[in-house]
Amino acid sequence: MLILAGLGLYDEKDMPLKTLEFAKKVDKIYAEFYTAVLTGTTIEKIEETLGRKIEVLSREKVEYETEKLIEEAKEKDIMFLTAGDPMVATTHVDLAVEAKKRGIDVIIINAPSIYSAVGITGLQLYKFGKTTSIVFPEPNYFPETPYDVIKENLKMGYHTLCLLDIHADKNKFMTANEGLKILLELEKRRKENVITENTKVVVVARAGSLKPKLVYGKIKDLINYDFGKPLHCIIIPGKLHFMEEEALKYLCENV
Repeated sequence: MLILAGLGLYDEKDMPLKTLEFAKKVDKIYAEFYTAVLTGTTIEKIEETLGRKIEVLSREKVEYETEKLIEEAKEKDIMFLTAGDPMVATTHVDLAVEAKKRGIDVIIINAPSIYSAVGITGLQLYKFGKTTSIVFPEPNYFPETPYDVIKENLKMGYHTLCLLDIHADKNKFMTANEGLKILLELEKRRKENVITENTKVVVVARAGSLKPKLVYGKIKDLINYDFGKPLHCIIIPGKLHFMEEEALKYLCENV
């Protein structure tokens, strides 16, 4: 059997009881933290909560050793843990599909993810369009996909969730400030007047914690704002309903 289980967003207390229950029964537990991490806890605390040891896999091991995981799941009960919800990343979907093809029982234990947590801003979830990721640029690599996604979503009045790049193995997490600077640089390159210094955005920091930081304001007023520790994400609101406007006023810090 293969159990794909989520740990939630922030710390070891976020995990569903089902994850805890199955963790006590399985033969082996793997985890990956390159797609997302729980910044409010440590591997040691998660292991203590589960009462089990966890073998943490790198991106390469998950992508290139899928066969090994599936082969193990033929004979043993294997749990694969992820931050957030286990079915958000395509790598995990592939793992579930391959296991099913081999006739292996697959159990999926859903958990809180950023896709539902952004509702804390008061923006209506059904009005979010396509999600995009802002990645760390490199000398010959400056992807413009976020600009295109935001542009298309705004045309339809949809909100855009921008996930920010992480390099967990290097303890490197993009801040909202860095993400906003990249968006302005994209506008400078494209010159289509999609994103300006006066564009209003929402920054969500430490979603899932008991004291998340929610800030709403113009990019020019937030670009040097201190949002505190990661993880951060950015939301570009689309057309706002009056109830959403009221929610942003009272649920977020307005700058």
